[in-house]
Amino acid sequence: MKSRGTSPKLAPHITISVSGKLVQGHLPYLDQLVRSAGECRLWAVLNLAHLEELDRAALLYLIDGENRDFSLDSCPSFIRERMDHEKDGAAA
Repeated sequence: MKSRGTSPKLAPHITISVSGKLVQGHLPYLDQLVRSAGECRLWAVLNLAHLEELDRAALLYLIDGENRDFSLDSCPSFIRERMDHEKDGAAA
């Protein structure tokens, strides 16, 4: 997904709450919500406070899109740790 040219600091925000499990099969729908927000000139903020489980595809989606297509809010520490570990592994 390419940058929409909307600065997250300047754009009005919309929060998308993601809870329970996030797996590869959910990503097309989530991506559609993020893209729709951008088309409406809204910056998507994914609230992950109640996200309990995610697969690797979902993890990579969050890594690739964070601060480019959306922001993350209330990201549980276990998810942030997995994201950091994946980024460190990719850099090695």
